[in-house]
Amino acid sequence: MLDLALTYSELLVQGVARTLAIALLAFGLGFCVSSLLTLARFFAPRPLRLLVHAYIDFFRGTPLLVQILLLYFGLPSLGVKLDAFTAAVVAIGLNSGAYQAEILRTAIKGIPEEQVLVARSLGLSEAQVFRYVVFPQAVRNALPGLSNEVVTLLKESALASVIGVMELTRVGEYMTAATFRALEAFTLVALIYLAISYAFFRALRAGERRLAIPGFERWV
Repeated sequence: MLDLALTYSELLVQGVARTLAIALLAFGLGFCVSSLLTLARFFAPRPLRLLVHAYIDFFRGTPLLVQILLLYFGLPSLGVKLDAFTAAVVAIGLNSGAYQAEILRTAIKGIPEEQVLVARSLGLSEAQVFRYVVFPQAVRNALPGLSNEVVTLLKESALASVIGVMELTRVGEYMTAATFRALEAFTLVALIYLAISYAFFRALRAGERRLAIPGFERWV
């Protein structure tokens, strides 16, 4: 297995870079989408809220692989053609947005109602209450869920291989095709995923402790 790692080291490094790029870009897109969905859930008129619920139900209720294939192979029939990398990032990001919206909703529901009432009594508008009181605390409360989402996206990025993105899993397929050593190739790929995930777990856990509510650090 070590000789495989040395022989295909350049491809593996490129695969890791693309895997990280897909995961981080998709997470950023998902967070932007989830923030908009959360705002719409609490402030938009009922018809728009129904569309938000339909969006979340669709992306949570259909396989991510189907969503990737839909964007990559389906959009060209509407005159929109995305390259494989972009299609993977957009599909995974839109999917993640639905899950992150649920994480934020749960975090917002966990904020004591008394804080909102006090903010209103001080003369803050509904938008100001949400911006200065609710949303900052919700993001802090959502950090564990959002951290898990980052690691989940690292693993889900492997689905980009089905449309030809040369990320880590695709590199494993290439090594298998070239050497017929599938067990060693995919064991190596699995260990790389594990190492990346573990590094993210440690970094994100440190971030959670740093941003934890004072007095609750030891519970994080």
